Amino acid sequence: MLRKLVMALPVAALAAAFAAHAQPVEDPLEVLEGLIEQVDSDYLTQSEQNLILMADNPALWTVEDGEALFYEARGPNNVSLEECDFGKGPGVLEGAYAELPRYFEDTGRVMDLESRLVHCMITLQGFPEDDPAVSKRDGSDSDHMQLQTYIAYQSNGMPWNPPLDHPVEQAMRDAGEYIFYRRAGNMDFNCATCHTATGKRIRASVLPDKNIPEEWTKAVSWPAFRAGHDHVRSSQHRVRECLWQMRHAVPIGGSDATIALISYWTDLARGQPTVLPDVKR
Repeated sequence: MLRKLVMALPVAALAAAFAAHAQPVEDPLEVLEGLIEQVDSDYLTQSEQNLILMADNPALWTVEDGEALFYEARGPNNVSLEECDFGKGPGVLEGAYAELPRYFEDTGRVMDLESRLVHCMITLQGFPEDDPAVSKRDGSDSDHMQLQTYIAYQSNGMPWNPPLDHPVEQAMRDAGEYIFYRRAGNMDFNCATCHTATGKRIRASVLPDKNIPEEWTKAVSWPAFRAGHDHVRSSQHRVRECLWQMRHAVPIGGSDATIALISYWTDLARGQPTVLPDVKR
């Protein structure tokens, strides 16, 4: 019943209803409209249906589910995730996702949102690595997607600002750039094949150009509700799907290769506002 009632509310009213914890001021549609005002972009305006759908983005339900999971005492240790440090201190979520991936001293590696969440669920909550709460990473009904969407939402509208102070952060960013331009597979594609010119298309979809920051920030704004999948998807899912579409070997989720690529694409969007959660085809 609650969901039926809230479905009748516009996004701004729905965001205001999430008042128990810190929430972004802007709603994702307003952030996107601000980008469209700045640049004439077929990518940003390609689908009126997408703009209409954003007003009732189903991913906001995933945010709501994720909030409940985040503050629930769970796992063998029966604790919540409030002591998890995503880079701005234990339990501090506001703006944390906009500054990922980053280097964490306690693990000695650069981590993105998904890998950091896995770390906290295992070390803090005590979940075994093969527990479905940890191992199931895809689908709006998964713990992972719900938690990632809630945490990312706390950075909506904030500028991407992943740190590059630590040598490993810089190395991961540079490795991601190498992967972005590395041709491979039986089609001899790389990421740059699709994303270094304006107006390229795959079937009816206009592709984002990495050289246009207003386009690129929407391109890297994940989690997002994929209308064609009827699910919320993550950055890691987007990386795997892109490489699969190029007929590359699909990397292991959460591996350094995927985090490096996410480090590079986030750096390309530096300074542009996040659109979280987004809606995509």
